[in-house]
Amino acid sequence: MLAGLQDVTFEFGSRVIIEDATWHIQPGERIGLIGYNGTGKSTILKLLVGEYLPSKGTMERSRGTSIGYLHQDLLSFDTNDSILQVALSAFEKVIQLEKEIELLGKELEKTGDEKTLHEYSDKLHELETLGGYEIHHKTEEVLQGLGFANADLLRPYKEFSGGWRMRVLLAKMILQQPDLLLLDEPTNHLDLPSIEWLEKYLLHYQGSVVIVSHDKYFLNRMVTKIVEVYQQQLHIYTGNFDYYEKEKAIRIEMQQKAFENQQDYIRQNERLIERFRAKASKAAMAQSLIKKLDKLERIEDATLERPNIRINFRVDKTPGKVLVELQHLSKSFGENIILKNSTAEIERGDKIALIGANGKGKSTLLRIIAGVESFMGERKWGHNVEESFYAQHQLEALNINNTIIEEMKECGSQMTELELRSLLGCFLFSGDDADKKIKVLSGGEKARVALAKVIVSKANFLMLDEPTNHLDMHSCDLLIEALNKYEGTLIFVSHDRYFVSKTANKIWEIVDYELKEFKGGYEEYVQWKERMAKNNATNNNKKKEEAAAPVEKNKPTQPELKKQETKPAPGKPAPINKEAKKELQKIQKQFQQLEQQIAALNSKKEQLAAALSDPETYSDKTKFQQTESDFQKTETELKKMNKEYEIVFEKLMQLEQ
Repeated sequence: MLAGLQDVTFEFGSRVIIEDATWHIQPGERIGLIGYNGTGKSTILKLLVGEYLPSKGTMERSRGTSIGYLHQDLLSFDTNDSILQVALSAFEKVIQLEKEIELLGKELEKTGDEKTLHEYSDKLHELETLGGYEIHHKTEEVLQGLGFANADLLRPYKEFSGGWRMRVLLAKMILQQPDLLLLDEPTNHLDLPSIEWLEKYLLHYQGSVVIVSHDKYFLNRMVTKIVEVYQQQLHIYTGNFDYYEKEKAIRIEMQQKAFENQQDYIRQNERLIERFRAKASKAAMAQSLIKKLDKLERIEDATLERPNIRINFRVDKTPGKVLVELQHLSKSFGENIILKNSTAEIERGDKIALIGANGKGKSTLLRIIAGVESFMGERKWGHNVEESFYAQHQLEALNINNTIIEEMKECGSQMTELELRSLLGCFLFSGDDADKKIKVLSGGEKARVALAKVIVSKANFLMLDEPTNHLDMHSCDLLIEALNKYEGTLIFVSHDRYFVSKTANKIWEIVDYELKEFKGGYEEYVQWKERMAKNNATNNNKKKEEAAAPVEKNKPTQPELKKQETKPAPGKPAPINKEAKKELQKIQKQFQQLEQQIAALNSKKEQLAAALSDPETYSDKTKFQQTESDFQKTETELKKMNKEYEIVFEKLMQLEQ
């Protein structure tokens, strides 16, 4: 066991968060910690790291267990260091060792002292044992996986927004490789490629991982155990999120039956108590029944869960067949090109998900469609279109002096106050929360009010930018249900794959400055992408094999064979392009030469790496410096050669098609 809770009760004032809870985290586990907003998930993580102490019970932790904890409060950290330096600070021991080696090297140059040389050699050996030569490469790999471009790595940390800062801190935590990694909403600030990279990384992570997340898709792929905080108890399920949902439904049904049976038993006994209380001869029996009921361990009513309030859209007008036409659309920010001469249209009934990596222009395109972003080209509205646009920057449009309920009443939705309050419950404003002033709300709460306003508008065309960012799982489910019943048209940006998979009937992606449309849902889109990637990989391997195969004298190459075997249709002789054939042979030769050069450089690199790990190399200062210099030159040359290899390979593919 790494860490855990043993019969723990924790209270905030008079409010009980968990009561008599026991949970042990074992090595190698991947656990999803879930529950409604406000049930205490983040509090439990703070108990595990020792930030809070339990009211009762014990917090357990194995000696020597290291814990990494990623949470929103880390954003208060600030520095002028580059993001690469911040991430590299994960390797404190290695960095300290590098400083010591640098000082010893300078001293060695001055004195040539044998004792210093031995110490220098020992430190180099220790650096190698700790993997010191790989930390820069490893750090760059993790940062790039989380969406940073090479050009960003040396930029100061303080220049980045909160979401990007959180990625840097996540990279640092991953590189520290603690025994137990606690992640509080790690996907909140990640785009789809970064979420997919994080999934792959964590699946092979050696330590244990506990994840708080509202992303069902992420939890399904990541975890093998679910711990649910519900009614001040921890309920543990061995399986992923889908398994938890099935098992919970069974547990709730059984609990509800047990509750109803117990209520019947209580009512029967209460009737007996009332009947016997008045009779002196039966008074003792009545007292006995009262004591029996007092000692009874009460079963909670399972229906106390948040009720499934319906979100109903009201659409007044039916638009024409085409709502928006985008023609020859171009957009750039300085040298950063977003779109180039792109054309698309949105038809009635479309529910389009705009997906892809950050920085590709998804939100920009949404703003262009909404008419709040300048562009080149033409955007045409169709007949009878009544649009409503939700984006983070529109929070400024809220009247800060209104209460939430007053703000909702001003939407002109014709809903009663009771209906509006019920709707606000779906957006996590229950009871008296609806009477709070807008000005006292957090950024996330304001975002939920703005989204609720969009939902109750009578628009027949909705444009939503990250609508699920500040919702819990239950609210997200209610929104999905509402959007599936919505009779209007919808386009949205989201990194929540579960939300996308349940709502979209078309997928839009910006590829090479053009809008690409996939007619189908997200699951079909993923399968199609996987098929395409598999086909490309097969074709690439085939072409590599063909290009690498030795060419016998007077024997045609594989691509030429293919051409000879393909018989032209009768009456349509195949045109012979001699220039293209000549160019193909030239590229094939260049490709083979590059493969041979890369193989030679890889062999040289391995020999130099072996020499660097040999203690004898360090005993001769000149030999060591020369070997290290040769190793760096070889690595640089190899990178350059690999880039050239990729360019030539692409040319070869184009010519062979």
